[in-house]
Amino acid sequence: MDFPFDMNALFPERITVLDNSLSAGRRAHGRPDPLLQISTVIDELGKASAKAQQLPAPITSAAKLQATRHHLYLLKDGEQNGGRGVIVGFLKVGYKKLFLLDQRGAHLETEPLCVLDFYVTETLQRHGYGLQLFDFMLKHKRVEPEQMAYDRPSPKFLSFLEKHYDLKNSVPQVNNFVVFSGFFPSRSGTPPSPSMDQGMYGFFGPIEKSSPKKARGRDQTLFTDGKRSGSGGAEGSPLAVRSPRGSPSFSPSASVISSIPLSQCGILPQPGPAPARRGPREPLPPAQRQLQGKTHQLSK
Repeated sequence: MDFPFDMNALFPERITVLDNSLSAGRRAHGRPDPLLQISTVIDELGKASAKAQQLPAPITSAAKLQATRHHLYLLKDGEQNGGRGVIVGFLKVGYKKLFLLDQRGAHLETEPLCVLDFYVTETLQRHGYGLQLFDFMLKHKRVEPEQMAYDRPSPKFLSFLEKHYDLKNSVPQVNNFVVFSGFFPSRSGTPPSPSMDQGMYGFFGPIEKSSPKKARGRDQTLFTDGKRSGSGGAEGSPLAVRSPRGSPSFSPSASVISSIPLSQCGILPQPGPAPARRGPREPLPPAQRQLQGKTHQLSK
């Protein structure tokens, strides 16, 4: 697209990235960017894109770019138009909050980078300019084509994506955006947090759902030699044991620590054996019998 001013002076780089400031990058010392000329280029490109897509009104303009945080990539050919350069096309992208449907029909709230407008002058199409412009944007944004959403892509644009990036399996949406099957695996959600009805994992391994009998059995388990206690318990668990023989079985609400005397658990020292009983007394010697008799006489 030709303009009555020098494109090489207005846009020093082959591909210029514009944001809401409409700054064209490098500027001459002491001279501001000619915003009026840049705005004219953007407005005319937006009109040409809307006409090519048969849209009722342009979706790209300088005023709209200034009011958003979108990025506009302008591609020029500096050797044409007598060395003054021409604008080949543009690509506008930006982040948008979308509600999308995945392959299973589940709703997903996300904010991907979206292609909002893409246009190459009709006389310069099929020369590789569109691919140069799109590849530059992908590298600048560090994003893959399947990770993006596309706003109302034209049939030409869909053919472009299939030819160069193998994007052909789109997922139907209820809005004007198009996403492809590779979009959703890159946005896998966080796994759900565990809850009681999903199963838990404790000292005894996985806890089964809706199993009060097994839960009662676990309450009766002690930690010693690998056998079950009471009538229940965790079978095969290296931490489950039976209670000492003769001790009462435990109720589900009983405390393990207070149910068994510490001495029976081997925690405190066991009491020693009772002293042996003496046999019949031996007769006292005569001297001791006399002394014992005198003692009895004095006490009378």
